[in-house]
Amino acid sequence: MSRTVYVNGDYLPEEEAKVSVFDRGFLFADGVYEVTSVLGGKLIDFDGHARRLARSLAELDMAMPDVDLLEVHRELVTRNGIEDGLVYLQVTRGAADRDFAYPAADTPPTVVLFTQSKPGLADSPMAKTGMKVISIPDERWGRRDIKTVQLLYPSMGKMMAKAAGADDAWMVQDGAVTEGTSNNAYIVKGNTIVTRQLSTDILHGITRAAVLRFAREAQMKVEERPFTLDEVKNADEAFITSASSFVMPVVQMDGEAIGTGAPGPVAARLREIYLEESRKAAV
Repeated sequence: MSRTVYVNGDYLPEEEAKVSVFDRGFLFADGVYEVTSVLGGKLIDFDGHARRLARSLAELDMAMPDVDLLEVHRELVTRNGIEDGLVYLQVTRGAADRDFAYPAADTPPTVVLFTQSKPGLADSPMAKTGMKVISIPDERWGRRDIKTVQLLYPSMGKMMAKAAGADDAWMVQDGAVTEGTSNNAYIVKGNTIVTRQLSTDILHGITRAAVLRFAREAQMKVEERPFTLDEVKNADEAFITSASSFVMPVVQMDGEAIGTGAPGPVAARLREIYLEESRKAAV
């Protein structure tokens, strides 16, 4: 059965959905995106994703589309019968003849949304076994805080991890971990959670913000600072956060076990809290 997708105001069968070959998202990766999880037919952290979308657009001198994005998200979830899954949203600067300079400010943006059904999204077996990661140099552009569609290097990182028999890669800059290819990275030492502070070096994760808030509310100590690969290998446990993985333990780095080599209690507890609280607040 074909999915219904949204393109510039129209709900269409996916086979009929098209954008211009002159779209700047296609020619220049001149666009931004968000991914919102769906659990039980409801959107998780939608307001946070909408705020980050507005920030990313503003950083690129793009206007927020004149669209009720919450209504479109809900309509796609309903039309496609999504119980658990994802809604992908992409906004580009629109279509214009190829030129490095931006087109006129009144060029209509291209707005595309589609869904992906992921039954049992919150019940991933990996939450019980943990992830294996490798370290790779961080060779992305310098504005990782803008959630652009420039995802070639993270894709390459995923493939490097796959070739090494791992699940993901953590990127390293000046000796310290920045983040995973599509997630924020954390270690736990004693009773302290350590994760890199917000800056242009990392994406300002929506799940990250919620998890750190829940951690502090649960009286867990949090340090926001860079951490090294040696700290990872000597940590008691490690984990990632993202919109689609929620909180996921990491049990191995570059072939060496982290802690006991099994998911630790901090990641397990934060995953439990995050899922419980996010389901309550879902829209």
